[in-house]
Amino acid sequence: MTRTILITCVLAPLCSGISSTSLAQESGIEITPFAGYRFGGTFETEDASVDYEMEDSSSFGLILNLPHKNNTQWEIFYSQQRSEATFSQISAIDQLVDVDIHVLQLGGTYVGDGDKLRPYVAMTLGGTHIRTDSADSADDTFFSGSIGVGMKLMPRSRVGIRLEARAYGTLLSSDTKLFCQTGPDQNICAVQVDGNLLSQFETFAGITFRF
Repeated sequence: MTRTILITCVLAPLCSGISSTSLAQESGIEITPFAGYRFGGTFETEDASVDYEMEDSSSFGLILNLPHKNNTQWEIFYSQQRSEATFSQISAIDQLVDVDIHVLQLGGTYVGDGDKLRPYVAMTLGGTHIRTDSADSADDTFFSGSIGVGMKLMPRSRVGIRLEARAYGTLLSSDTKLFCQTGPDQNICAVQVDGNLLSQFETFAGITFRF
């Protein structure tokens, strides 16, 4: 009887410590640097006579997740893509334009149940800043949102892997001077229509560090 009590007294704090550690590891702050590849994106002129087609290219970024409650987390999401846009008008001065796209959004993540593998859904809203080196163009920031689905591997460890596919939607406005071109016959800007939607798709993998 005494031996049983002694063993219980020794194991109880140890089990409690292991349980607390597992809980902390599962619901702590997560930082995920990632690298991926982004697809799609077309800017059309008002009369649709010319457009810019975004080239598919690599991307990278950083995700910060903060614990909320149950299976949910707050999420701060940043992604950057450096690409090129091809101008369809033959007479344009710059037929190939360098483009930098920066996405910064806030939202949340719902993580499903699981041991080694846990699926999740993420939704965020924020802004997308687009910068080009085209002549007569101006940098601009637009409202955007995204939704992602993915899988977290080794979710109870301090270090894990995050795999995700994410779709982006960016609302463009007509009062911006984005992708403006001065040609021999006409002066045009690619963004001319209120509510024009820039859609892109990204897949990425990242290493998650949990604190």
